[in-house]
Amino acid sequence: MSGEDDDRGDRPRLSWSEQDKRRGKARGHTGERRPRGAAAEALAAKAAQSYLKKLDQQLFAKAGKSAGDGNKLAGAVRDAVGTPALDDACRAYLAEVGAPATAPLIAAFLDARDQGLRVAALVALGEAVAGGGVVLTAGLRSQLRVLAEGSDDTLAERAEEILARA
Repeated sequence: MSGEDDDRGDRPRLSWSEQDKRRGKARGHTGERRPRGAAAEALAAKAAQSYLKKLDQQLFAKAGKSAGDGNKLAGAVRDAVGTPALDDACRAYLAEVGAPATAPLIAAFLDARDQGLRVAALVALGEAVAGGGVVLTAGLRSQLRVLAEGSDDTLAERAEEILARA
């Protein structure tokens, strides 16, 4: 068969999306539920903005860009992980802000050499897990298992309690 027998004439062939548009339906299904009504849509938009702002602060907060001393000290703790200055940075954070409340900071405190800093982190982690504020990640679980197997009974008991609750 040759191209001359084609009865379409000069019309170009329609793409699949154009054919679907002519039929009046979309090809893909997003599965996304949209809020109904103006009030529900405004509430959903506000919740999304709040979630994105919180996520942005947790993921991309830098020590020099934030206004609060807590964020600067948290940045100092993050920068000191893996260095001998970690204990000093954790002590400064604990003195100025209090016990850590986020999983990354708690993990950094658990890496400190000072037992008092680790106990403060375990107490904060226990409260956060009980309150539902922190979910134990694989990294935190492994740190807790190492502490539970260690020779320090105070740390081992607290770590075991947290693992049993989670």
